[in-house]
Amino acid sequence: MALNKRLLYKICVKGRVHGVGFRWSAANEANMRGINGLVKNLSDGTLYIEAEGPEDQLNDFVEWCRKGPRFSSVDSVDVESCPPVNHTDFSIEH
Repeated sequence: MALNKRLLYKICVKGRVHGVGFRWSAANEANMRGINGLVKNLSDGTLYIEAEGPEDQLNDFVEWCRKGPRFSSVDSVDVESCPPVNHTDFSIEH
């Protein structure tokens, strides 16, 4: 039986992702999936997310990021897999 490996995904979401509730929605989706990490808006208009948790939940979360909340319009999602850094919760940074 394979263990569900814990990973950290660094996710950059581009498109209309500021001012549409994306950070709050991402935090809610992460919490529902048992994912820890952070989300913040970057000055170049990108949304940056660090998501840490079991690989299958992370993959589900990335699929959600490709759609985003209701009023967003996602153009691209880039994901980099990294060793976990042991985030203890999921926070929204300003």
